Amino acid sequence: MSTATVTRPTEGEPEAPARRRKLTPLRLLLHGFLIVVALVWLFPIAWAVLTSLRSYDYTAANGYVSFGGWTFDNYVTAWQTAEFGQHFLNSVYITVPAVLLTLFLASCVAFVIARFSWKLNIVLLGVFTAANLLPQQALLIPLFRVFTEVPLPEFMSDSELLYDSYWGLILINVAFQCGFCVFVLSNYMKALPRDLYEAAMVDGASIWRQYWQVTMPLCRPALAALATLEVTWIYNEFFWATVLMRTGDKFPVTSSLNNLRGEFFTDNNLVSAGSVLVAIPTLVIFFMLQRHFVRGLTLGASKG
Repeated sequence: MSTATVTRPTEGEPEAPARRRKLTPLRLLLHGFLIVVALVWLFPIAWAVLTSLRSYDYTAANGYVSFGGWTFDNYVTAWQTAEFGQHFLNSVYITVPAVLLTLFLASCVAFVIARFSWKLNIVLLGVFTAANLLPQQALLIPLFRVFTEVPLPEFMSDSELLYDSYWGLILINVAFQCGFCVFVLSNYMKALPRDLYEAAMVDGASIWRQYWQVTMPLCRPALAALATLEVTWIYNEFFWATVLMRTGDKFPVTSSLNNLRGEFFTDNNLVSAGSVLVAIPTLVIFFMLQRHFVRGLTLGASKG
């Protein structure tokens, strides 16, 4: 039997330089385009941070295209005026249950679509995906009427209605986010080897055990990527919270930015500071889950 030998450079012998891809005019053009796009994308964020660190009196006298008047008072004033502490908790009450419920329901539907073959398989996937194609504003009036007529127990809602309750925002976010998650997870689950399910059936595993103990552990990268996106989307949701809420103390943190506007005057420096404060949690979550997010996207792209 022949054995393979691996040759290694002797001590003191320089290693072969890593092969570098040749820079062609097309690659230089591509890099230049990506740099321009990145700068255009980062410019509003950098401008908001720069504006938030300057006093209104200085920018009113010297204009926004200037440097000076540095202060952190805008952040203190924004936190106190908009009552971000309470509204951050409101966003947690809405975002966490909505994300968990969305991923659970979407994974259940995706498992059925990917695991079983039946006539309405494609139709079911199309129904869930088509919900994302419908403009949310088109459903404003009928949904508003439904929310003002559906009763809830008093311990679930102070208004005793689905309107002006956390449950209403949770349900509306779940309804609009499930379609995208079903589409992503169903394609991910279809790429899983069917031998796993056959082996599980031979061992006597029920459908629920195949879903919970076989499929879900393998979908952790995809679930982590979707969780990162869903937290960002639901946390940043502004439209439905403004329409389906009337009690100011229940507003999520994005809607509380309205408290920084005056009736006849708006301090843009103060609003910029509030916007930066609101954006910090999503940035923290993204950087914490960045490795799982990228891994989920790359695994999903390389399968099948």
